[in-house]
Amino acid sequence: MSGTAWRKSSYSGTEQGACVEVADLNSGIGIRDSKNPGLGKLTLTPKAFADLLARARRDEIDL
Repeated sequence: MSGTAWRKSSYSGTEQGACVEVADLNSGIGIRDSKNPGLGKLTLTPKAFADLLARARRDEIDL
């Protein structure tokens, strides 16, 4: 993932330093914890990422 342009999500919370980074990857949309980027990433298809954002906007995700 060297050279990947990760950016902090505008949806990241400030609670206890919770920050999510996202990146456009060849295989889809990457999501990772900015505090622990070496722990890996979650890769979603663009549709799955859009569905995740829609659910988050409707407050349907338990954190």
